[in-house]
Amino acid sequence: MPEFLIVRLYGPLASWGGIAVGQYRPAESHPSWSGVLGLVAAALGIRREDVAGQAALRESYHMATLVHTEGTLLRDYHTTQVPSATVKKRAWPFATRREELSVPRDHLNTILSSREYYCDTLATVALWPMVDDPPYSLAEIAEALRHPAFVPYLGRKSCPLALPLLPQVVEGADLYEAFSAVRFPDQEILADIPGRGDSGTLFWDSEGETGFESENTYTAPRRDVPLDRMTWQFAERDEHRAQVLVPEGVR
Repeated sequence: MPEFLIVRLYGPLASWGGIAVGQYRPAESHPSWSGVLGLVAAALGIRREDVAGQAALRESYHMATLVHTEGTLLRDYHTTQVPSATVKKRAWPFATRREELSVPRDHLNTILSSREYYCDTLATVALWPMVDDPPYSLAEIAEALRHPAFVPYLGRKSCPLALPLLPQVVEGADLYEAFSAVRFPDQEILADIPGRGDSGTLFWDSEGETGFESENTYTAPRRDVPLDRMTWQFAERDEHRAQVLVPEGVR
């Protein structure tokens, strides 16, 4: 019987970044592969500059996300002081933010940006191996998520978790059985979140049967496969989407 690792993601704010160009920094309404992969890598202690370690994770696991409620969109307007390009070329890198702003005032510029977040987003995520010999077993990842090496967060460092991830390794013939086998003991705390109900949206990246009943399935490309976290380069993958009934265990 296949094994799945199930975790719950909930926080007052989440920001799963989309394609960001210039001043506008959008957020997607559901967890990205790069965001979840980064959370797992942080728990395991794999640093961003560890290209081989990041690649091993990226190429070894599938992901599915059951979104109970995407939450409410929040747009935050930012103004940030930065040194001029001329100063940056001469003095970069700066050791501290204070040092960065210690240049003469007439050499300081202002960057304007708009960043998006989702409030009260709730999702249950499943991971399972796509190769016979993954670098970490699901049990090892679950243990790392219980005692993470680095602080996990929901997309951005300013978006901490509000409840434990409660990772669980379960068996199931498909995703539906896996989600049905999960029990979160504190699930009643989330009963009154706006938008939550008996139905949800399932996103997945594998070609096998999910076990969920749905009338329509949509497939669209999503650029969230991290190729290099130091230069922030991403590749596309096909992401499937369907409206489904939420299994009792995670409802």
